[in-house]
Amino acid sequence: MGDVSAGKVRSAGRFAGMKLVRGGTFAMGSDDFYVDERPVRPVTVGDFWIDETPVTNAAFARFVETTGYVTFAEVAPDPRDYPGMAPEMARAGSLVFIPPDGPVDLKGPATWWGFVFGACWRRPLGLKGPEALPDHPAVHIAHADAAAYARWARKQLPSEAEWEYAARGGLEGAAYAWGEAMEPDGRIMAKTWQGVFPHDNRAAPGLERTSPVGSFPPNGFGLHDMIGNVWEWTDDWYAAQPTSGAACCGKPRSEVLAREQSCDPASPVAGIPRRVAKGGSHLCAPNYCQRYRPAARWPQPIDTTTSHLGFRCVVRR
Repeated sequence: MGDVSAGKVRSAGRFAGMKLVRGGTFAMGSDDFYVDERPVRPVTVGDFWIDETPVTNAAFARFVETTGYVTFAEVAPDPRDYPGMAPEMARAGSLVFIPPDGPVDLKGPATWWGFVFGACWRRPLGLKGPEALPDHPAVHIAHADAAAYARWARKQLPSEAEWEYAARGGLEGAAYAWGEAMEPDGRIMAKTWQGVFPHDNRAAPGLERTSPVGSFPPNGFGLHDMIGNVWEWTDDWYAAQPTSGAACCGKPRSEVLAREQSCDPASPVAGIPRRVAKGGSHLCAPNYCQRYRPAARWPQPIDTTTSHLGFRCVVRR
């Protein structure tokens, strides 16, 4: 498809697959979980359209086919950007969740992440892994990649407040996007970790990682996967107190590429700034990383891509 016809399709269907969310004032944050979610405070957002689901591999493929875009994970890191980088690490790749064989110390440095050569949105597990499934969320997406897609689609990335307001679905102050119970009447409401993290994965075969978008009930605004499946980028810079349990959501790329690794998750590493990611992922579990909630937030380094990080877009009215 050429650029001209692609432009017509995008113009005609700009709001296809989106929901209109009427703005308002809501209680943002939580006083009950992680420090950086506090305090609960009133925040006002305007009207906006938001994607019903995270951007899928099929949608991202159309963007790449039309523009020739190359994602961050598909480019080898420049040693000049990462002082102390091991020379053998100067190859394209991304961080992939690699489950350990048994229980590990959850309070120590993460042992379940590995930098896998060739891992990117096309092949989420690396060159030897399967191709990305069309109806699953696109992962291994850097903030710059998400922003590039949004510009192409004539959209924007959401602010943290817009994202949280949409995730709440009209439920004021509820712990979860569907109410106060994690699994109401035993019903699983989102793609989160089933079992004991990180070694005991009780998900159905083929669904140990991401799931097809829309596999779980929508929230009150008709939005799917606002909680779980994949973390989602927002456009806000992260600035808050350090978080706890930080290793759950991926080591900074600079830690993995360097010979010596820092264990301080919230301080800038190699001068890399961070944006806020929201929603938790399929790796969030009751025994670790309870970030499958609208108020939860994560300081994601802008140069770090992972197998559980994607995005969705908005259009402001």
